[in-house]
Amino acid sequence: MDCLVRRASALVIAGVVVAAAGPAFAHVEGVGLSGGFASGFLHPLFGWDHVAAMVAVGLLGALLGPPALFVLPIVFPLVMALGGAAGVAGVPLPGVEVGIAMSAVVLGLAVASGWRAPLWLAGAAVAIFAVFHGHAHGAELPLAADATAYALGFVVGTSLLHLLGIAVGSAARWNAGRVAVRAAGGAIAIAGMAFLTGAA
Repeated sequence: MDCLVRRASALVIAGVVVAAAGPAFAHVEGVGLSGGFASGFLHPLFGWDHVAAMVAVGLLGALLGPPALFVLPIVFPLVMALGGAAGVAGVPLPGVEVGIAMSAVVLGLAVASGWRAPLWLAGAAVAIFAVFHGHAHGAELPLAADATAYALGFVVGTSLLHLLGIAVGSAARWNAGRVAVRAAGGAIAIAGMAFLTGAA
């Protein structure tokens, strides 16, 4: 687990460096902040509702341990990409903002309660919420964007947020750390309620 935490930290740092480099391409059509990789990468990092839910996925995976530790952070980006494709294609999905807010509430409560969900149920919950997050990303894709680069960017950004959640969740090995991780889940659930109020 220590090795995993070190790798996650290194990836988060690398992601910050990539994000910082992105604005240099902001004036090149279809690249950077005009809708390419950097735009997709930064999009989930600057939406607190997305950040909360994606970190919660990592926290939940860390609390459940293997194989959920590996499965949940893979399921979310893969299904999110499918939801993103639906958004790009203009497939309607009612209640997207409510679904995103509910993801923070439900996943936050799962972490706060220390829910020992079976893998199939945790995976199904994560997949359902991933559709809403992906659809929102796809629907907001700029018209001039490179859709492939943008999609790759938001999948990488999402994965880094999952890894951040896993890194924080690794503190649950200790009693004090477990309390802190569950408190973080509670904070995410409360934030989700605030998002829900705004989305309703």
